[in-house]
Amino acid sequence: MSVLRVVGRVLVRPRLWRTAVKQVFRLASPGWWHRVPFLPLPASDYLAFRMVTQYGRPDAAMSPDDVISYLQWCRGWDSRS
Repeated sequence: MSVLRVVGRVLVRPRLWRTAVKQVFRLASPGWWHRVPFLPLPASDYLAFRMVTQYGRPDAAMSPDDVISYLQWCRGWDSRS
């Protein structure tokens, strides 16, 4: 997955900006600010698990379209509460 491709897809969808930021911090490893590279990244074992459940193998690359679909689902879920 190219992070830049995903970011580009989100940038042209302003309605997903807030959801994307919320999800970045929800999925970030606890205490991410204490570890290099000091970015709110998910744990590698969590990402491997998600890749297996989504694509069948831990080294798969995410599709930008799948990320957008996920963010749209999250946005719809947040609006219910």
